[in-house]
Amino acid sequence: MVVVPPAPALAAPECGPTGTALTAAPWAMNRVDPAAAWRLTRGGGVTVAVIDSGVSANHPLLRGQVLPGRDFGDLPQQQGQCDLAGHGTVIAGIIAGKVGSGAPFNGVAPSARILPIRVLPDSKRTNDPNLPLRIAEAIRWAVDQGAKVINLSLETLPRPELEEAIKYALSKQVVLVAAAGNQQQQQRNQPAYPAGYPGVIAVAGLDEQGGHVGTSVSGDYVDIAGPGLNIVGPAPRGTGYLTIPEGGTSFAAAYVSGSAALVRALAPDLTAAAVADRLTKTADNPPDGRNADVGYGMVNPYRAATELLGTRTNPPLGAMAVPPAEQDPWGDDRAVAIWVAVLGAVLAVLLLLVRPITRMGRARGWQPGRRQADAPEPSRPGPTAG
Repeated sequence: MVVVPPAPALAAPECGPTGTALTAAPWAMNRVDPAAAWRLTRGGGVTVAVIDSGVSANHPLLRGQVLPGRDFGDLPQQQGQCDLAGHGTVIAGIIAGKVGSGAPFNGVAPSARILPIRVLPDSKRTNDPNLPLRIAEAIRWAVDQGAKVINLSLETLPRPELEEAIKYALSKQVVLVAAAGNQQQQQRNQPAYPAGYPGVIAVAGLDEQGGHVGTSVSGDYVDIAGPGLNIVGPAPRGTGYLTIPEGGTSFAAAYVSGSAALVRALAPDLTAAAVADRLTKTADNPPDGRNADVGYGMVNPYRAATELLGTRTNPPLGAMAVPPAEQDPWGDDRAVAIWVAVLGAVLAVLLLLVRPITRMGRARGWQPGRRQADAPEPSRPGPTAG
């Protein structure tokens, strides 16, 4: 028997655009504030598949976070780690960028790992009839590699093969998160795919003020929202960061995928549907609770991690405050009644004591209001004749 030694790991390729230095944390990370949930979970043990344009493994934010993946395009030897567009690397950085990279940026789930799967040569829209088939194959491969969350920040044509791949992933309890789509490419209320398939968490975009991003597709299939404007993320080549002012639902989906990884790590036995339900129920809801623009509202990693854990007297790691003791609405009236009863009893006792004392005094010639000295002296007998 001939034993073939394993092929040596390829060095991560240097490819794709470079960025600029980052001096301040992006608004999106401050708004979502995933660090609030890190006392409970950082996403450890969870693999998130990023089916996109590839993911760079060289950036300081992602070094050690990116697993060998697969390229379903024209660069199969690069294992999904060459990102010529920069799109997938930004997505991966938002999901699982590590803490302590030297820049004011981190991912939502910094202990999660990224499985890079390249199906897009760039970030341009395409009607390539083979793209849905590549995405379907990529989904199945990601599931078989053990991914627990799959991020789909892309749009394609609906095809039976793609729908079957979605069903396969859901049957394996894999959480599927997808961009809801952008209006300059879609008609309003026309679902984008794969976000439009049942069971997929469809993510819309919000701006700094919490408003719906105008380019984010609306529809009843939209489940939740994430930051989708003025986005910042790691560049695939070098140590800089890319800025995407126009944003898009692709990046909003990444914030939700990171949050799903936090929940997955904390509660690994939850079904995919239960994870989706937990994310939507704990989102920062719009005034009407849910609408076609933003679904249930902005994703909230802290609430997603803490909402269904612990008890009111024993919250998880002190994450939730113990509620104050309930006040008795009749407490004041009840206190007054008790004092009145006590005083009445005291007065009754005094009256019972006063009556016999008065009776005894009268028997001795004492009358109320008259001093004892004023009472007539008793008569004394005169001298007796001898």
